[in-house]
Amino acid sequence: MTFNASWHNLLENAEELPSDATLITPLSRKPFRITDVQEHRILIEYRDDDGTVPLQREKFETLYEHVTDGWGGFDLDNLPPDAEPYATVLSLHPRISIDDREGMLAESETPASSRLVDTHEVERDAEDREEPDIPVYADALLLVDTLERHDPTDLHGMETPALVNLYTLLSDVQRDANDFRQEVADVLLVRLHHDRPVSGQYGSVQRTSRRNRSLKDDEEVLERLENAGIDRERVLSVDRSKVDEALEVTMLSESDVYEVEESEYVRKAEVDEDVKESRLQGLKDRLAASEDDEANQLRAEIEELEQRIDDLTSFRTGTEMQG
Repeated sequence: MTFNASWHNLLENAEELPSDATLITPLSRKPFRITDVQEHRILIEYRDDDGTVPLQREKFETLYEHVTDGWGGFDLDNLPPDAEPYATVLSLHPRISIDDREGMLAESETPASSRLVDTHEVERDAEDREEPDIPVYADALLLVDTLERHDPTDLHGMETPALVNLYTLLSDVQRDANDFRQEVADVLLVRLHHDRPVSGQYGSVQRTSRRNRSLKDDEEVLERLENAGIDRERVLSVDRSKVDEALEVTMLSESDVYEVEESEYVRKAEVDEDVKESRLQGLKDRLAASEDDEANQLRAEIEELEQRIDDLTSFRTGTEMQG
């Protein structure tokens, strides 16, 4: 089918939408509606913005060609800036759909449902959404705020207190993220099968195994080796713990038996949780009250962080993914 036929099919489907129908962009989850359908463009309006945004036919055609070029679809992460609504509107075509799990816009052999949602549902979701009650969320939010207020590409130009704050938050996020990652891994472990990778939008995971070995009783090991013709002196080595015990009861110094090298590093000494909590609450209050571009951008980043956390915790079982 030529794009001309597909374009008019798309225009017909767009015209048939109810006037209050709300669509959702695939990545940033921004709600918008179609305000007018014209021969060479479709006009849309974002729910939270003023003004009309024209979506041009030629850009739809370029995206359509990427989707239908035989490579299995178009990766949504490759969408140019401000091009998300093109993908959503193009999915109104009965043979094109958005695969959220794979993060792809692709052809479909059967008619697919569009990303149409009820306006009241969108408003209810926005009202009901709560921040995740996990440590990594709060620390990540503070880290984003710190990175916004300083230039992380010029560490040498940052003042020492700012560097201390940055290091502390990075350390906390690393610890919290690793703890949370292990919790996610524990849940995933029972859902995955060996040699069956399961993919999400940002990557894939696979169940694997490792072998941990520990020697049996010393005498048993030495006896078995001697019986096999191995002299026990060949496998005896210096036991570090026994060396340390010997140093305590002899006149030998540590340098007599160890090669000692000293290195310096930074270690977090303490964290002022009260200050962090105060700053975090202030940040949330400022975001809630402010409507400037910087606040909206940070709010969008927070929403994206929440979406990523939600994606990490919404894996289906390996059997379901294979189905």
